[in-house]
Amino acid sequence: MKSKEIRDLIDFISQTGLNEVNIETEEIKLAIKRAPDVKTKIVESGIAAPASAAIPAPATPTPQPEAPKAAAPKEDSGNYIQVKSPMIGTFYRSANPDSPAFVSVGDKIEKGQTICIVEAMKLFNEIESEVSGTVVKAMAENASPVEYDQVLFLVDPS
Repeated sequence: MKSKEIRDLIDFISQTGLNEVNIETEEIKLAIKRAPDVKTKIVESGIAAPASAAIPAPATPTPQPEAPKAAAPKEDSGNYIQVKSPMIGTFYRSANPDSPAFVSVGDKIEKGQTICIVEAMKLFNEIESEVSGTVVKAMAENASPVEYDQVLFLVDPS
């Protein structure tokens, strides 16, 4: 990557609200972290001001599109573990359209097993399960956009 591309990437990340991005290619390994969003306090004029001057707040806040809220399934009685997306991107259930899905409803999965891919900025990130159990429900549609912390799968750990 050229330094201009890295600067453009940093500018893009600062505009998206992401706090951390890791990129690894054959040529470069890049980790970008920024402080979490600045807390604001209300001043007498009623205008929000940054609580700390260390990180400037954006001049005009960009409205975040609301993630479509999936209705809670009947099965979700609190006994299931939610596998959530670790990033914003496009969710894929398989490596390519001709391949079978990494996991399907009813499959037994192990901790560390690849369960899906989330594409972010033309990088395909394999998402590994952090739990072992049986997949009860796929909450995201294939090739659909997902938000950070959006539930992708429900897993029965028993």
